[in-house]
Amino acid sequence: MFDLNTLEDLSLLRESVDLECKLAQGQNGQGEIPKDFWSSYSAMANAHGGVVLLGVREKDGEFSIAGLSNAAKLRTDLFNNLNNPAKVSANLLTDAEVEEVVVGGKTILAIRIPQATRKQKPVYLHGQPLGNTYRRLHDGDRKCDDDTVKRMLAEQMEDSRDTRILDKFGMRDLDADSLRAYRNAFAVHRPGHPWLNTDDDEFLRLIGGWCENRANGEAGLTAAGLLMFGQWTSIAEAFPLYFLDYQERPADAQSQTRWLDRIVPDGAWSGNLYDFFRRVIRKLTEDLKVPFVLQGGERVDDTPAHQALREALVNTLIHADYSGRASVLVVKQPSGFVFRNPGMMRVPVAQALAGGASDCRNRTLHQMFLFINLGERAGSGLPKIRSGWEDMGHAVRLADFFEPFEQTTLKMTWGHGFTGVLTETPEKTPEKTPWRILDAMKGNAEITVQELAELLGKSESAINRAIRKLRDAGQIRRIGGDKGGRWDVLP
Repeated sequence: MFDLNTLEDLSLLRESVDLECKLAQGQNGQGEIPKDFWSSYSAMANAHGGVVLLGVREKDGEFSIAGLSNAAKLRTDLFNNLNNPAKVSANLLTDAEVEEVVVGGKTILAIRIPQATRKQKPVYLHGQPLGNTYRRLHDGDRKCDDDTVKRMLAEQMEDSRDTRILDKFGMRDLDADSLRAYRNAFAVHRPGHPWLNTDDDEFLRLIGGWCENRANGEAGLTAAGLLMFGQWTSIAEAFPLYFLDYQERPADAQSQTRWLDRIVPDGAWSGNLYDFFRRVIRKLTEDLKVPFVLQGGERVDDTPAHQALREALVNTLIHADYSGRASVLVVKQPSGFVFRNPGMMRVPVAQALAGGASDCRNRTLHQMFLFINLGERAGSGLPKIRSGWEDMGHAVRLADFFEPFEQTTLKMTWGHGFTGVLTETPEKTPEKTPWRILDAMKGNAEITVQELAELLGKSESAINRAIRKLRDAGQIRRIGGDKGGRWDVLP
């Protein structure tokens, strides 16, 4: 991380979020591990890692080499303490991370502290996490408050944060229209699936929204079930800090108009994750150009840009820490898009972007989206977003932050000279749309034209044209009126 070989290299050093310099001379000048080294060790391990240089003097922002008379002894003392649970909770270092460096004829110790894994956090001192856990912010070691430590402990213990059974929450807390819309989507993407014949209670259990603990007999709605399909008032009762926010912002950041369009839970709709996804994805993609291309007789209207934005939105919702203080925030603006979720990354940013490894915070929510062909399998979501967006000449930036609250932000900006506002090509009803309508009607005979349009991403006029074709061909008939009637799919 630091190429420190000559005295001239010292001029490049600045204490920062990932660098700390300590004199480490001890009371007798023979050298010792400074007492405040351990708060730095805890702080860097609980943040993004960093480097501590022992034997370097800092005064008024200027650095000089003091050196260590017995670097080998300090190295031994360091590892003795690292392996003492009464001193520090976890040893993250190997011999390779502790290097003796000779600069200007004097020896210093360069200690590279890696970021701790989720299972290792919190890294704390003196055998007690509360009051003895630190995190690196800016150029200092800050003591973590009890709530932050408890969240780290919860993250350590719970591989998936959404499987918890919620006491005294049940079917009455769900929004029936949301669950019905999801079942419609399930039927379209998985026609003939045996789960389509189950009632709502059993279907919810099968997809992970309802669970029974075999050990103690406890049964009820899971956190995933409530978040995905719940009513706003019930979700807020179980998750007091839960908030979803979509904003379309103007080009002028100084404009008195803060947003041109906004979606938040306001009592006018359910406020759950599935409805938020359905509302927001249309807003995100409505200005994207859809080239007129046919494959197998069907128009291809799912471009890499559509796929990247859809994956980014799903990714935001399944990785959010719904106990965190930051809100879920999705921003559409002329320069591009911003997706923010509460909670830090569970794997390092570089590893997440490279793919191949995933540690999803809400695995049941992830599976629920996968059931209806939304989202990617573990470890491939962010690489797909990155490759799809960057291949078009645009930019992607992923980062997580501790302040003002723990959050992860994905920024997808348009390339130079690209506004992102494009003209939609004329609509043409794909030939395969009628068959998708049949699948939806088989799954839900009471599905409406509006619901079909929303489900298939088409206009109501396109759906009506397709329905007329099906009627003329003798494949469907309507039993009853527009309200209270149902579709009969003929053999």
